[in-house]
Amino acid sequence: MMKKLLSLALMVLCFSLSMAFAQTSNIVKSNLSQPEIDIIVKKFTQNEALFRRALNIYAFNRNATMQTVGMGGQITGTYKRDSYLSFNEAGERFEKILFAPVSTMTEIVVTVSDIDNLGGIDPFAIEPAAIDKYNFTYLGKEKIDDLDLHVFEVAPKVIPEFKKGMTRLFSGRVWVDDEDLMIVKSKGKAVPEGKERFATMETWRENVDGKYWFPSFTSSDDELVFEKGQVVKMKIRVKYANYRVGRSDVKIIGEEDVPVEKTTPPQKP
Repeated sequence: MMKKLLSLALMVLCFSLSMAFAQTSNIVKSNLSQPEIDIIVKKFTQNEALFRRALNIYAFNRNATMQTVGMGGQITGTYKRDSYLSFNEAGERFEKILFAPVSTMTEIVVTVSDIDNLGGIDPFAIEPAAIDKYNFTYLGKEKIDDLDLHVFEVAPKVIPEFKKGMTRLFSGRVWVDDEDLMIVKSKGKAVPEGKERFATMETWRENVDGKYWFPSFTSSDDELVFEKGQVVKMKIRVKYANYRVGRSDVKIIGEEDVPVEKTTPPQKP
C-alpha cells in the first residue's frame, strides 16, 4: 500500500495522572452575559501565553506511541519514541532519545516533526498571538470529577487557504476551570489540512508547581482519510511527565509576585 506522510507538527509536551478525570458529555446551559464571556476568554488566553513562556524553563519526559489499527481492532504497526527534553548550554531545547525501536508501520511514514505536533498544532492548542482569528462560542458548564468547567467551541473566523509551511489554526473545544480560568482540557485538530491529515487530539493537563497547567496526556482514536480514498485508523497516546525546572536564569514575563528561584540543573533520567 502506498505510503503516506502523516504530518502532525509541534507537540512539545503530554500523558499522566489526568486520566483520572472521567469523561462526560453533560453540558449544562449557563446564562452568562456577553461581557462575562469576554472576560473569561481574555483571562484564559492570557494564562495560555503565560504557560507557554513558563514551559521554556522546564525539562520533562515525553513518551509517544502511534499505532495503525486494522480490521477487528488488531494493531498493524507501531511507532514509539520515548524522550527526555531539556536544554543545552546555549539555552536551546534539545531532545535526548531514551527508547526508539524500529517502526513497524507500513501505511504511514512518521517523521520527527510528526511527534513534535501530533494534531497539526501543539498540545496547548490555541496560539495566544492568533486569538483575534477565532470565534469563541460559549456552550455552558460541565462538571468532570471535582472540576466545574466552562466549555467553549473554538473555530477560526475564516479558514485560511492552505499554503506549505503556514501556521495552522485550532478547531475544536476547550474546557476552562471556572475559578482560575485556565484551560484544563482541549479536543480538536488543525485546519486547514491540505494534502496532510491530522488526527483529532484530546489533551488533559495537570497542575505543575501549584501555578501552571501543562499538558499531561494526549490521546486519539481516529480515522485519517487521504485524497485517494485510503483510510488509516490511528491510535495515539502521548504521556508528559516529570516536569522540573531546568533553567533558573529566565524571568517569566507576565507573572505577578511569583519569584524565580535559584535551582540546580535537573538530574539526568
